[in-house]
Amino acid sequence: MTTDIATPLDLPCGARLSNRLCKAALTEGLADPMNRATDKLERLYRLWSEGGAGLVLTGNVQVDRTHLERPGNVVIDGNGGIEALKAYAKAGTVAGNHLWMQINHPGRQAPISVNRNPLAPSAVPLKVAGNNHGDPRAATEEEILDVIRRFAYVATVARETGFTGVQIHGAHGYLISQFLSPIANQRTDAWGGSVANRARLVLEIAKAIRTAVGADFPIGLKLNSSDFQQGGFSNDDAIAVVQLLNGAGIDLLELSGGTYEQPVMIGAGDDKAENAPATESTRQREAYFLNYANLIKPHARMPVMVTGGFRTKRGMNEALASGGADVVGLGRPMCVDTDLPRRLLSGEIDRVPTWETDLRLAPNALGPEVGADMRRQIEVWGKQGWFCLQLILIGEGKGANRELVD
Repeated sequence: MTTDIATPLDLPCGARLSNRLCKAALTEGLADPMNRATDKLERLYRLWSEGGAGLVLTGNVQVDRTHLERPGNVVIDGNGGIEALKAYAKAGTVAGNHLWMQINHPGRQAPISVNRNPLAPSAVPLKVAGNNHGDPRAATEEEILDVIRRFAYVATVARETGFTGVQIHGAHGYLISQFLSPIANQRTDAWGGSVANRARLVLEIAKAIRTAVGADFPIGLKLNSSDFQQGGFSNDDAIAVVQLLNGAGIDLLELSGGTYEQPVMIGAGDDKAENAPATESTRQREAYFLNYANLIKPHARMPVMVTGGFRTKRGMNEALASGGADVVGLGRPMCVDTDLPRRLLSGEIDRVPTWETDLRLAPNALGPEVGADMRRQIEVWGKQGWFCLQLILIGEGKGANRELVD
């Protein structure tokens, strides 16, 4: 029988997704000053639950208040807010869908306004234009073990408060991704060097979470198919890590790619970078990382999800029918149209509307001292900001503003 977006999916742990569409993780920044869940998150996730996706993933929920991906992250770190988490989970599951909490630690990608010396595998600073991140410091053995305990604790709280699963964020240059990268991880102990050593952190986190939540609770993992950096985490590395993960109790593997230094996960990055996916053939095929999924999936004993670039129902169904993906993730389009899955499933639409602002700075907007790389970074993250503003508007009950230009 041909698989399409309406086909249910049974996960290894025994849970079932009602269809193959997922609202992918999107950073929200809607927590209160103590980094606890709010009614804004309830309002937003109720709409996403009612939007029809079989799986809804939260944005970054951090394990440590001293390390944030951005101000406004939800954090579970002895800061209270348990009842607020329960209300958040209840709102996000009103339609009977799965709601998984994405658990993260940003490592050296924490902004300097949050931490001037963030934890990292090694003291290797980020190389990005206009860097606003602190000087990272190499984690001690005890600090690494503490990170593992924190992930397991947050997963336990997620289950106790009504979330139906968790996703470990191991991609996009955050802490786990940093440990996987031979550029960011220059350790010479058991946490660095070989692929197996660099993968030790994610394997130990997966093991600790499975022990904490039991056999029937879904655990997902977001993993880079490649960092797209010369000498960095490669597609061959990703295959090796997946083979190591096959016995770790992962129920859904989401494949993505890129870091802050090479932001291909948002459709940007340097086309000349190693194995960069932003080619014309990739754009025609829609999904940024589907070709890498085709290389990795034969090695995976768990279902695979691909996010990034899907825009037509036909493209989604072809990816599913071909076996290149088992779940399709939808991200930025759902910042504006929260009910896209329902409309795709019903046949009301066969193409995802795109609302992205085509931000291009005027040639002299930043002055001659600002180079091309800095200009590109401002344009890329400026586009991201447009979508973040949509989430704020929806969370405040105002609805998305498709005409937003200021």
